[in-house]
Amino acid sequence: MRFGLLGAVTVNGGGVGSAKARALLATLLSTPGRVVTPETLKAAMWGEDPPATATASLHNHVARLRRLLAEDGRDASRLRAVPPGYVLEVAAGELDAAEFVRHHAEARTAHRAEDWPAVQRECAAALALWRGDPLADVPALSDPMRAYAAHLAEARLQALEWRFDAELALGRHQGMTAELAALTAAHPLREPFHRQWMLALHRTHRQAEALAAFHDLRRTLVDELGVEPGPAVQAAYHEVLAAAPEEPQEQEPVSPPAQLPADTGDFTGRGGELAALLAAIRPHGPDAPRVAVVTGMGGIGKTALAVHAAHLARADFPDGVLYVDLRGFGAGQPRRPRDLLARFLGDLCTTAGSGTGTAQPLPDDQDDLSSLLRQALHGRRVLLVLDNAADAAQVVPLLPGRGDSAVIVTSRRTLADLPGAVRLPLEPLGAEEQHRLLVAVCGPSRVAAEPDAAAGVLAACGGLPLALRIAGARLAARPNWPLTALAERLDSAGDRLHALAAGGLAVQDTFAMSYLAMRDSPQAADREAARAFRLLGLWPGHPLAHAPAAALLGREPAAAEDLLEALVDTHLLQTPQPGRYRFHDLLGEYAAGRAAEEVPPRVRENGLRRLLVWYVATVAGTAELLAPEGHPIPPLHEQPAVPPREFSSEEAALRWCVKELPAIKEAVRQAAAHGWSDVAWRLAAGLFGYAQAYWWTGEWETCLLDALACAEETGDVQGRAWMHSRLGVSYGMSDRVGPCLEHLEVARLYFETAGDLQGQAAILNNLSGLHRALGDNARALEYGRKSLDLHYAVGDADRVATVLGNLGDAHLGAGDSAAAIACYRRALAMWRERGVLTSTARSLTSLGEALRTVGRYDEAVAALEETVLLLDRIGDRGSTADTLEVLGRTHYDRGDLAAARKSWERALELARAHCLEAKAEAVLAGLARLDADDGAATYDGDSYDGGT
Repeated sequence: MRFGLLGAVTVNGGGVGSAKARALLATLLSTPGRVVTPETLKAAMWGEDPPATATASLHNHVARLRRLLAEDGRDASRLRAVPPGYVLEVAAGELDAAEFVRHHAEARTAHRAEDWPAVQRECAAALALWRGDPLADVPALSDPMRAYAAHLAEARLQALEWRFDAELALGRHQGMTAELAALTAAHPLREPFHRQWMLALHRTHRQAEALAAFHDLRRTLVDELGVEPGPAVQAAYHEVLAAAPEEPQEQEPVSPPAQLPADTGDFTGRGGELAALLAAIRPHGPDAPRVAVVTGMGGIGKTALAVHAAHLARADFPDGVLYVDLRGFGAGQPRRPRDLLARFLGDLCTTAGSGTGTAQPLPDDQDDLSSLLRQALHGRRVLLVLDNAADAAQVVPLLPGRGDSAVIVTSRRTLADLPGAVRLPLEPLGAEEQHRLLVAVCGPSRVAAEPDAAAGVLAACGGLPLALRIAGARLAARPNWPLTALAERLDSAGDRLHALAAGGLAVQDTFAMSYLAMRDSPQAADREAARAFRLLGLWPGHPLAHAPAAALLGREPAAAEDLLEALVDTHLLQTPQPGRYRFHDLLGEYAAGRAAEEVPPRVRENGLRRLLVWYVATVAGTAELLAPEGHPIPPLHEQPAVPPREFSSEEAALRWCVKELPAIKEAVRQAAAHGWSDVAWRLAAGLFGYAQAYWWTGEWETCLLDALACAEETGDVQGRAWMHSRLGVSYGMSDRVGPCLEHLEVARLYFETAGDLQGQAAILNNLSGLHRALGDNARALEYGRKSLDLHYAVGDADRVATVLGNLGDAHLGAGDSAAAIACYRRALAMWRERGVLTSTARSLTSLGEALRTVGRYDEAVAALEETVLLLDRIGDRGSTADTLEVLGRTHYDRGDLAAARKSWERALELARAHCLEAKAEAVLAGLARLDADDGAATYDGDSYDGGT
């Protein structure tokens, strides 16, 4: 934000309301950052005799000023009520009067040291800030404000005097006389202007006029004040009389370089980054040079931010601004540091022979040229903007040697090896900044008229400023288009990059600059990174860790990590957390295009299959850890190119499944699309461990159906058997008995056709559990005993505990609680020995239910409460609802109605949260019994004692 007092009072170049509002703001700005009392403010607004309503009116004016500061995103919080008054916070560089005072102080120091170039430079910078008389549109109603305005005006006159002293000392007296004639007329008693006018006239060979000027001044002083001219004027008079033989040689004035490109007129957002960049380059000591590096992906707005900041900071660099596009990325060869050194030396009007009066050839050695540039910049305040750097080696030779100058570097690489730099990585714009930019480029009315379409455009642009500007440009060029038309074009799958082009701007071309610089690089490492970028385009929509990325790339994990980090360094890849890598949405689409166009089909298939095989092996590992009782999945014939991930605990395996589920679902879809049934069904089957805790989400069922369709299309008998088996289990978990039985029977036939005895044993066990649920305990016991015999026959003792659990259920259903308890205890001991939490929890639940039926309530409650703790630990909310329902019944049966209500209410909350309708109905029935019992106790007044 910019405040102006050196002329009319302004905020960001615009006027400020009423005269009283201007007086209020001017008074606050006269002591920025310091408390101003209400009395002082009222005196400035109404004079020394304010009306009785002044206090209330002051509050209203303060409120209106806050609203003014809040317009267009300005920060109204800078105007605060602080006892005993108000304070307006103003940052460095925001107030023209404060900037004038700073330059004035620098000029005073230089004047005392007779450093005439510095005097001329500082005075010019100070005087350039003036737009007219200070506080020109503020009524001078209070003594402090009149004194403040007079102080500023006097300081301006003093700066003029010092500037004329410097120009006379430097021999630049040509052109001074007209300005000095006007000043002497306006200030007839100000001797310094008369002295300077006399010298300027004399040194332009106008001695007679110089002598006349002296006599006019003397006459005025004698007539009005009764005094003679002072010593300085007398000395100038004698110089004219003596016709001094030696005049300073006039030096041709040289304008400082001003090479910045035009600023972005509607620059929007990046407030934090802009403030950090300005703080990094503005003067704060003469030590190391101030270097700020702005990095980010193509189209993120690096150059716009750098140029905008450079324009805002121009007054801090009166010796000029140098700008160069280093061409690190894009058309043409990168600029050579030696060529740029020669150009900068020429721009600064310096040569190797500076100070000798003759120009000499520049040295050939780059280090010598760097030394000359540092010498030329010494003592000057110059800003260098080095845009689009390829690497640090291109930048280092161009850096100044001391802190008087500053440098802004932009690059698509991180330039981690650039010493002593402040780094400002740019991320995509946030939602609010995106919206403001879209409003700025295509108008507020169109955005407000179609908020849903505007949201679609913003989502498609992914926070990339270039994409948003292109979208805005297309809309601006088509005023009759609704936003919906562009939103629909951008929503077309795989076609966004084509839509994000307008005139000479295209997001795709911007991405291509980064990619082609690597692909066509003479460096083998860069070309290898470009190959990695193409192959990663086969998997653009999901993050990857080192190991799966290594599998996709066909490289060792350490080498793959180096390639991933190289892509991060060039902002072609993001790393949201250590060890995880992903594309920006639009870059992922571009990478997919490179993969489709530049990678041969066989190479694409091999890379994708390596990745999917790695997922098969890792998913299978989670199933072995989370559901060891399950039917073991036959491994693929091929080994993963990179070792699969291993897990230290069930919790770690389950967390990985939850995090990677979107990628696993995509892997199933990709395998099905390529006809790789062996991969698709193994991935889906391997999610059995995940489904133990998250069956209620429906995600597993989706994967199973996709894989089954692939197995049927390819005629994969084994895949059909496994998918029908797993679908039966999935439907059984959600109490959908009919589909469960249908799929299990089909799976049994396929396993028999394939001669898979283990598969048959698993299906028999599942059928045992299903018939128990249907109430056919005889068939449940029959299937269970067959399954147990078949498991022993094939030597598969690991699955015996699972069969024992189902046999226990069948015995319990048949009324043989003792046999059920014996089966449950045998199964529980096996699961505890193996440390399988999910199966331990299921056995404890079954045991608690059996103990409840025989009235052993304390043992039942202990088993069920341990189950709840285990399920909470692993995050299985659906099974927790089941267990709490049983626990509620157990408490009810033993007469602890308060505990029963507590268990059932929590079970109801979980059942409703996870859409478990049957479970919710069972819990509601229990709660209804409790309510009925409470009502009966209340009604029977003779027997009710308030207890349970």
